[in-house]
Amino acid sequence: MPGKLIEFESAGALRSGYLALPATPATAGVLVIQEWWGLVPHIKNVADRFAAAGYAALAPDLYDGRAATEPSAAQKLMQELNIAQAATDMAAAAALLRTWCKRVGCVGFCLGGGLTLQLAAMGVIDAAVPYYGVVRSAPDWHGVRCPILGHYAADDSATDALPELRAALAAAGKPAQFHIYPGTGHAFFNDERPQVYNAAAALPLMAAHTAISRGKFGVAQHTLRVIAQAPGCLRCTSCRPLARPPAAAGQPATGSSASGQWKCAPDL
Repeated sequence: MPGKLIEFESAGALRSGYLALPATPATAGVLVIQEWWGLVPHIKNVADRFAAAGYAALAPDLYDGRAATEPSAAQKLMQELNIAQAATDMAAAAALLRTWCKRVGCVGFCLGGGLTLQLAAMGVIDAAVPYYGVVRSAPDWHGVRCPILGHYAADDSATDALPELRAALAAAGKPAQFHIYPGTGHAFFNDERPQVYNAAAALPLMAAHTAISRGKFGVAQHTLRVIAQAPGCLRCTSCRPLARPPAAAGQPATGSSASGQWKCAPDL
């Protein structure tokens, strides 16, 4: 079933995101962090794929409803993004998922790949899977509390930053693996952009993502498997049932969690 736009609380303000829920109790939670285009249909589709595989997936809208279709506009939105605010919003989104699930991982693409690495350094997720991500300024990698598995393209300037990233993580004593895929360019996972999409690289990776709960670890024993190992997610009596409350037609549904209030926004 397709997901839905919701609003959630972050540092006293309401932020929006796309929440996709599984038909059965969720295995774990997954944050899906956008490319520089924004919260576009591709990112929502990735969240839906995770939900179909049994995960509760939340893609926070870091551009507050704005999106781009041209690189120049996307670059402008990315440059205008307040990274500190984005980090706060992502952490709030992770906390929202954690009220339902003990384990929360993060997958991010392009801009979202760099933000996934930053989120890992904040110590608020249980697995980090960045795709061709570069951090704007190096965080304190000593804060990492999760395994990191990165996926990068052979023909991509983002990959040039990997040696420095590897060295920094190693110096901090943090586990990380990075894989470079021959014959691929930037954004090779995006199957809505045929000019860059590489099915030979992307399809096995999506299979690895969605097979985690069945114990098939995919490429290099995909690190997202760690988020599926904690028992009781959505099954223990202390967890609030993960289900949208009923609402009148055209009206947002509201509710609350330990981290604050949330509500399902009407379809836009």
